[in-house]
Amino acid sequence: MRETPRPLGTAGDSGSELPQHRPGCAFAHTTGASGSGTPHGSDGRPPHTPRGARHTGPTVRPGTIPPVPGRTALLFSVVSGLLALFALTTWQIAADGPLRGLDERTGRALVGRGPAGLTEFLADLGNMQVALPVLGCAIAWSLVRGARRTPLVAALTMAAVPLLVVPLKDWIARPGPLTDATGYYPSGHAATAAVAYGAAALLLAPRVERPVKRPWMMPVAWMMPVAAVLVTVATGIGLVLRGYHWPLDVLGSWFLCGLLLLPLWLSRRSTRRSSSRTPSC
Repeated sequence: MRETPRPLGTAGDSGSELPQHRPGCAFAHTTGASGSGTPHGSDGRPPHTPRGARHTGPTVRPGTIPPVPGRTALLFSVVSGLLALFALTTWQIAADGPLRGLDERTGRALVGRGPAGLTEFLADLGNMQVALPVLGCAIAWSLVRGARRTPLVAALTMAAVPLLVVPLKDWIARPGPLTDATGYYPSGHAATAAVAYGAAALLLAPRVERPVKRPWMMPVAWMMPVAAVLVTVATGIGLVLRGYHWPLDVLGSWFLCGLLLLPLWLSRRSTRRSSSRTPSC
C-alpha cells in the first residue's frame, strides 16, 4: 500500500489549521468507525452488550398483537351458561312445562333403586351436620396457614345458601316425590353439599399444590376438586334414589351453587397470583 509522505511543519504551524484527510490512511475516529459512538456503516448492527441490545421504546409497538382476553370471555361464558340453565330449570318447574313432566316420570322410575343403606348414606352427606364440619375444618386450616380473604369468602358463600334457597322453595312450592308437602325445589341438601365440599376443596387445593416440585406429582393438586365433585354427585344420586328430591331439584341446586362458588374461585386465583409475585426473603 502506497503511503503519501507527510509534510513537515514547524511549531508555529501547529493549531493554525485542522489536519486534512489524506487518501489511503485509516482514521480511528471517523464517522462509522469503531469507538466513535456510532455503529459501523458496513453492518449497522447494535453493540454486542446486554444494555445495547435492549429496546427502551413503548410497551406496545407497531406490529405487536394486544393480549386477547380469553379468560374473561371464558368466565363470561360460564356465568351466562349457569344463569341460563338455572333460569330454564326454574321456569319449567314453576310453569309446569314439559321438562317438569319428564322430570317427574324419571324420578318415579328411579325411586327405590339401589341398596337402601348405601343410598341413605349418600343422601345424608348433604345434611348440615355432615357438610358444615368439613367446611369448618377447611376454613380453620386455611386460617392457620395464614390465609385471610379466601376463608371469609367461603364462609359468606355458605351463608348465602339458605338466603337464596329458602325463598325459592317458598315461591316455587313444588311437592316432593313421596309426599304432598311443598318446598322441594331447589334441593337444600344438594346445595349444602355442593357449596360445603366445593368450597373446602378450593381452600385446601392451593395448600396441596404449593409443595409439589416434581411434574409427576402435579395430579395431587387435583385430588381435592375431583373428590368434591364426586361427593357432590353421589349426594345428588342418593337424594333422587331415596325419593327425597326430583332430579331437577338437584340439578337446579347445582346450577345455582356453581354461580355461588365463582367468587371464591376468583378470590383463590387472585391470592395465588399475589403470593407468587411477592419475592421471598
